[in-house]
Amino acid sequence: MDSLEDFESFMKKVDKISEMVKDLNSSEIEVHQKAVEEADCYIAALEEPCRTKVNKTTINTNPPFQASWGPQTESPENFMKHMEKDAEDRRKRRIVKEKRASALKDKGNEAYAQEDYESAVKYYSEGLAELRDMGHLYTNRAQAYIKLGRYKEAINDCEWALKCNERSTKAYLHMGKAYLALKKYDDSRTVFGKIVEIEPGREKMMKEYLTKVDLEEKKEQEMNARQEFDKGVGKATMVPELLKKLSKPRQMPVYYCGGLAILSQALTHCTGRTLFRLNSGFSIISSNDTIRRLLFESGKLFGFQPTICFRQMCQHENQKMLMACPVFRLSVVHLVPSEDVTIQTECLALLCLYSQSPHGRLLAIDNLDISMLTRNLMACISQLNMQQETTAVNILENFAAEKKFRIQLRDVLTHSVIVPFTSALRNVSKSNQHIFPSLLSAIGCLAQDDVICHNLAHDPRSWEAFLAVIKQCSTCGYREILYPVLGLIINLSTIMSSVSQEHAVSLSGCCLGLLRDCDGGIITRAIGVLSNVLPHSPEAVECVIQGGVVQTICQLLKGRGPNAIKYGIKTLAVCTAASHLAREELVKSDKKLSTLRRLLATSCDDSVSGNAALCLAHCLELKGIASNLLGSDIVLLLLRHAAEDAKRTAVQKNSAIALGKLCQSEPRHVNKLRELHGIEILHSCMKLIT
Repeated sequence: MDSLEDFESFMKKVDKISEMVKDLNSSEIEVHQKAVEEADCYIAALEEPCRTKVNKTTINTNPPFQASWGPQTESPENFMKHMEKDAEDRRKRRIVKEKRASALKDKGNEAYAQEDYESAVKYYSEGLAELRDMGHLYTNRAQAYIKLGRYKEAINDCEWALKCNERSTKAYLHMGKAYLALKKYDDSRTVFGKIVEIEPGREKMMKEYLTKVDLEEKKEQEMNARQEFDKGVGKATMVPELLKKLSKPRQMPVYYCGGLAILSQALTHCTGRTLFRLNSGFSIISSNDTIRRLLFESGKLFGFQPTICFRQMCQHENQKMLMACPVFRLSVVHLVPSEDVTIQTECLALLCLYSQSPHGRLLAIDNLDISMLTRNLMACISQLNMQQETTAVNILENFAAEKKFRIQLRDVLTHSVIVPFTSALRNVSKSNQHIFPSLLSAIGCLAQDDVICHNLAHDPRSWEAFLAVIKQCSTCGYREILYPVLGLIINLSTIMSSVSQEHAVSLSGCCLGLLRDCDGGIITRAIGVLSNVLPHSPEAVECVIQGGVVQTICQLLKGRGPNAIKYGIKTLAVCTAASHLAREELVKSDKKLSTLRRLLATSCDDSVSGNAALCLAHCLELKGIASNLLGSDIVLLLLRHAAEDAKRTAVQKNSAIALGKLCQSEPRHVNKLRELHGIEILHSCMKLIT
């Protein structure tokens, strides 16, 4: 209230109204009537409505202008104008904020250059207060935090910078440095590896950083190991003593085996492995003739002890030194197919450790006999009653992802891969079916190499094995194997060869049967195989047409995913190009060719649009089809594709051919063509046809 008098006046009115309300609720008629009269007089006497004269609002006292939406302003045009104005206002405000943030960034950079890192952080923080999504401010502040030793805050800023730009190599670089300073070596390696993935050209620079990480880790491990050794901690003192005893020549084999067994237990922790390296453990073991002989006498008692010892040594810090040991390089490959299950298990465990990281894989590829290694791994997989088959196939799958590995296998592919692989495919059973998805995945990785893919596609054993495994899996219901097998065949069948032509009829027959499967994924892949194999063989085309492939695919095109549609329309294009019967079957299934028209109208895939136009052109050669399409949107659809981007020449060409056949078969379509100004477009496409 403005004054005490106003307050007292207000309270008197409240009291008077309360009394009137009380009288209005009275049961006595006279009192009630009198109260009504007083109330009427009171209301009439009011010169203005009762309202609060004091503004007590504390939020948004100066709201921005908002358009009042009435009959004149609620039109879509006015709405869009207001939206555009709002967007423009936002853009202008952002430009102002960007200028302020950039100015603060420049100040921060000047402070950083003068080694005033606290001021640099202050300026970068003020810039971020202006603009929260300016990634450079985060990375610059992270760099300043690193100089101040505030590594966790630097990592946090790098994470924010990556939210602004997930491919920011600068953010990954500073994050890797911060992790290294915090002695989180594995995290640092992972982050530096991301930079190589984003920019392969920086591989040399990142190798220097990774080397620095290795050196820092090695330095810390050696310092910790020496401290424990100086303190006389049990296992720390045990390793040098054991190595001294193992260095004695001309002892009994059981003496060395016992020593290696104890040594293996001492190498289960980082300190033991570091002391092993510092005390020349690798050279002591590799120079001992008896230990070397034990490694290769896999059937002898205690023969597995050296391999166990090697596995305990094989952590990241020792992998390079272990691979430099000649006796290890020979034994780890030679003993993979050992009849002694313990020795084989240890060798596979060693190889598995190397295969699990890019660093380890490259070390193995550069130092091991890859031909023998692959052959021995395939031997483990092919001997399907062995317990180690899963580990062996995982190792092969990991190595197959490396380009270097694939290149080294080119010249030895037949004996190292194709022969054991096809032999395994012919022996699928319930007990071993679990290994085949991973094995087929590994072969698929190998087939990424053009030379290997070419050799697989031209080898008759591959196609014979594919036929055998498809029949076996179809009979027994091994769908987990059918998926990758069909996927591999799709990739290999893109290469035309005499071998694929020879097996095209049998393979097409198998895939035709799979089109009746209840699994949509298998149906899609079976159509994919047909779309690639049928162009290789006219006999296969006739075979599947007689088997009713046209009607089946017409049905499948109505409710399948993009891959099935792409493969299906290509298959129809191949069949209708080769056979009059296929065209008749297609028209019989769809007299108005509505499915083809729908694909022309809705598909964004050039191969789908082009093949749909091609199928249409083939069908228009049949009598009366063009007349059936009168009154439809066919002219407009074909004209759109014929007039589209010049880069889509196949689509333009097929659409122009179909349009020409349409007008030739039924001249009344020419009227629609003229109406749409399509004569000029059709003429411009003639150069593509000729």
